[in-house]
Amino acid sequence: MVSGERRPTLPCLVVCPPGLEDVVIAELDDLGVRARRTGKGSLLADLTTRQLYAANLFLRSATRVLVRVDRFTVRSFADLERQVRAVDWAPWIGPEDRPRVRVTTRHSKLWHDGAVAERFTSVLGPGSKEGREQLIVVRAVDDRFTVSVDSSGAPLHERGWRQATARAPLRESVAAALLTAARWDPTTPLVDPFCGSGTIAIEAALRATGAAPAGQRDLAFRSWPGFEPGTWASVTADANRRVSEAGEAPPIVAADRDTGAIESARSNAQRAGVEDLIEWRRVPIADLGPLAGSQAGIGLLATNPPWGGRVSGGDLRNLYATLGRVAAQRFAGWSLGVLVADRSLARQVRPGLTEALDLEVGGRRAWFLTGRVG
Repeated sequence: MVSGERRPTLPCLVVCPPGLEDVVIAELDDLGVRARRTGKGSLLADLTTRQLYAANLFLRSATRVLVRVDRFTVRSFADLERQVRAVDWAPWIGPEDRPRVRVTTRHSKLWHDGAVAERFTSVLGPGSKEGREQLIVVRAVDDRFTVSVDSSGAPLHERGWRQATARAPLRESVAAALLTAARWDPTTPLVDPFCGSGTIAIEAALRATGAAPAGQRDLAFRSWPGFEPGTWASVTADANRRVSEAGEAPPIVAADRDTGAIESARSNAQRAGVEDLIEWRRVPIADLGPLAGSQAGIGLLATNPPWGGRVSGGDLRNLYATLGRVAAQRFAGWSLGVLVADRSLARQVRPGLTEALDLEVGGRRAWFLTGRVG
């Protein structure tokens, strides 16, 4: 390439859990990509092919990356079929691939989502039963259609290591965002006293080792007819470099009073390759002790406590108050991050916590509050 020549870019929509837009913007910025919000849980960015591959591999808090392949205005199914035929599908879909079309329409004359999807399938063909599935996302607003292909495959929060789950598991992408929002330094200790399926601790351990979030899973773009193996090799070389340059992992503790939760979390950590980097404690919050001796240092107490109902004969106010007492007595000077669905409960932990994230978790509004333990 001639020096100074701009690489061609692809217009992309980066999807993320609502409330994590700023976290993902910062992650993209680290990859040399400038992005802007377009709505709740979505960002627009122009990506080179290498940046597209890197975004899928390295983004910790995104859900998927869609490549916009065309935009057009149509008001009849005949016009829609003509426009679909005019799209150059060759870089994205091979003759054996099976298109799966996801359609949403709003204020459009072609309001029947199923009928719109049928027109795409009739043009593209069903593909082979053994062929790869390729998701095509179609959105129509006021007769203006935007057509995108999915470059990620399964949602990016599905890292490939979590199979055993405790109740109400936290998405990996959300756990990663909590660590970022709490400004956790991957060289300092981390403790999660309500570890559940272990997601926060495992994400922390993976970050400390420099491992790429999607390093253990397949990605849709690798099966595209237009896939560039040399470009992908460059991105994976960068991933390997990050691992080789990572220092020794800090002390990371995952604790829970439930034996089944600890067993599930350890199984997940084993699949992630970080079981030995985490100290596992089966202990109720009231009995959670500090890190020993040289391990202590200053670190982060980050957790997703139970959200509703009664807990082992007590109420949530008592549980959150106990968390606050244990933090003050045994983790003085540490940073604190608590994910809650009721901000009044956070005051039981410690008054004056700051709202770092306002997000949606499992269809419910939640807040991640951070501060310093006195």
